Amino acid sequence: MIHTIDWEVGWSDREFEAPARWVPATVPGAVQLDWAKAEQWDDHTYGENWRQYEWMEDKYWTYRAHLQALSLSEGERLYFVSRGIDYSFTIRLNGIELLRQEGMFTPVKLDITDQIRQGVELEIVIEPAPKRVDAPISRSQADQCCKPAVSYGWDWHPRLIPLGIWDDTYLSIRNDAHIVSAEVIYELSDSLDQVDLNLQVYLNQIDSEELVWRMINPEGETVFEHSCAVVNKKCTIQASIDKPKLWWPHDHGEQPLYTSEVYIYSTRESRSIADHQSQRIGFRRVKLVMHEGAWKEPSKFPKSRSNPPITLEVNGRNVFCKGTNWVHPSIFPGTITADDYYVLLELAKTANMNMLRIWGGGIVNKESFFEHCDELGLMVWQEFPLACNLYPDSPAYLKILDQESRSIITRLRKHTSVVLWCGGNELFNAWSKMTDQSLPLRLLNANCYELDRNTPFIMTSPLDGMGHGHYMFQYSPSEDVLQAMAKAQNTAYTEFGVPSPSSVEQLMSFIPPEELFPPKPGTSWESHHAFNALSENMWLMADQIEHYFGPYESLEQLVEYGQLLQAEGYKCIYEEARRQKPKCSMALNWCYNEPWPSAANNSIVSWPAKPKPSYYAVQASCRPILASSRIPKFSWQDGEWFEPELWLLNDSPSTVQSGRMEAYLTLGAGTRQLLLTWDFASLEANVNRRGPTARFLLPNDDCTRLTLELIVVDRQEWNSAYTLVYKGSGFPEKISRSTLNF
Repeated sequence: MIHTIDWEVGWSDREFEAPARWVPATVPGAVQLDWAKAEQWDDHTYGENWRQYEWMEDKYWTYRAHLQALSLSEGERLYFVSRGIDYSFTIRLNGIELLRQEGMFTPVKLDITDQIRQGVELEIVIEPAPKRVDAPISRSQADQCCKPAVSYGWDWHPRLIPLGIWDDTYLSIRNDAHIVSAEVIYELSDSLDQVDLNLQVYLNQIDSEELVWRMINPEGETVFEHSCAVVNKKCTIQASIDKPKLWWPHDHGEQPLYTSEVYIYSTRESRSIADHQSQRIGFRRVKLVMHEGAWKEPSKFPKSRSNPPITLEVNGRNVFCKGTNWVHPSIFPGTITADDYYVLLELAKTANMNMLRIWGGGIVNKESFFEHCDELGLMVWQEFPLACNLYPDSPAYLKILDQESRSIITRLRKHTSVVLWCGGNELFNAWSKMTDQSLPLRLLNANCYELDRNTPFIMTSPLDGMGHGHYMFQYSPSEDVLQAMAKAQNTAYTEFGVPSPSSVEQLMSFIPPEELFPPKPGTSWESHHAFNALSENMWLMADQIEHYFGPYESLEQLVEYGQLLQAEGYKCIYEEARRQKPKCSMALNWCYNEPWPSAANNSIVSWPAKPKPSYYAVQASCRPILASSRIPKFSWQDGEWFEPELWLLNDSPSTVQSGRMEAYLTLGAGTRQLLLTWDFASLEANVNRRGPTARFLLPNDDCTRLTLELIVVDRQEWNSAYTLVYKGSGFPEKISRSTLNF
């Protein structure tokens, strides 16, 4: 039985100093939001309002609740339970310390039965945000703790460090004898036609006479029921299922979920259920394997090391991972709900994505995130909370990392969607300076092996052969993304980006009217990441917009041009990565969503869940089967030969029947011209086909765009279109008088 708690919160300068003022608290939530609500501050996402919160990171925050006596029956106990408190904290009952803990991902469960009485006072004292004392004001302040570094300031996240109770927290009445945990560990046979199950149950005490284990199939039918006498606190039962229904990523099959139900029965006078736990299980086998031809590299002696495996094999089938880098959808994770997750995850599935990389700079998401991914067939690459820092080998840090990582692994390993563990983000480089001999990474590898050995683990991303970046449309003054990607040869593209401004409507919702146009540094445009996020012009990249389109005369033009670059840039990268199969096996853009409204960013979904035009471009490029073109560059002039190369891409588990593809070119609003017809033969499952190259001499035309359309006869769901810049006579004067609709 669950009972909610009414909380209030206040701050002080020292740990044992009582707050001078108490205000109502929302749990889960964040102390900053509670205080802002009491002070009637304006929304932190608007303009520069977020700066009001800066002082809060250095205060002690105390939650207080007056617990009323609860009626407990004989044989019942009362527990205080919290799934997450951020970050270092002390729990006291009537001034007596019950627990002191560091770490927001390790849950709390305290038996307070013997201490509870009418009017007892429960306190949780949250310490100031952890910071390395000699570090500059940057993410490096977080390099000796397990608190996500993103909150300390990033190129798309303001410096706002949340503190407080961030996950479900409540009082729980449980029977004296209850189940501490009940988990099924399974192993699929090599032929995938049998699964061996091992149920491990831990009880808090031996006060039950029987344990019953029931397995329910996805249709709700009982597969088996086993029972055993309870003779000690640990109970183990083995079983097997023949011809289990396998769980697949959504673009490769169904997501059948079995249900394991465990009951313990009381030894009291009348036999009754003392406790019950259930677990949903999807049966699948995942491996990271070497891509075709990988062992031929390096070709010369000493053949010491090939690129590490990054091709994901699911149930014996290589799966091309098309997806994105997920960031938590709020600066304050305590405010994220199951519905918030579901809306964004449904959008990801609808965009034909099958993998989400949970980046190591952010939080480990709440339970409902993973439950939705299990149901939707979205695979999860889960990183531990290490990012872009040199994390120490010190015993103090390793102790907390060990505690937090074990909590994360044991919570998430039961989720079918979690297919890959990773030590953290960008750790093997000049700014992090970690190696595979760094003790934090060796510890994480060891814990994953001990606790979840059948799920692959990699030390960091990127590893040799993998691509992180670039993050803009123009790679150099003479090279755009279409030119650069055709020359790339990576095993996976696990971060890449093309920025764009947010929509005009979105910009007007958080930038004061007097600052809206033209965009300038030193205004809300900058604090919302349009300028000086990494370099002077990031992420608005107005110089690149002007390079391709000429001067913009309004906010509407700026947004339209920038969003076109983002849409066509992402279209190029996803499709080119797929063309480079089988060496390449992943395309995951940076990034999917935002934790607050950005003026300009690499995201394809604006905060809180508003798709940009690039979302629909990515959706088209991630279709399992589509007509595609390798286009030599983005910007064209009269007198040049336009030479697009045709492809048919197939990442599906199905054979593609033979057919006909037609390529059409339209200049501006002119006549649609047939460039080429290609009669292609049938395609095997998960195989691409390279087709012919069209050649067309571009005339001198007074237009600003080219449109290439690929039409597959009788297969319109495979059709594709590309919008390109055309610089004929009169550029750039004429471009300011028109817009590029797409």
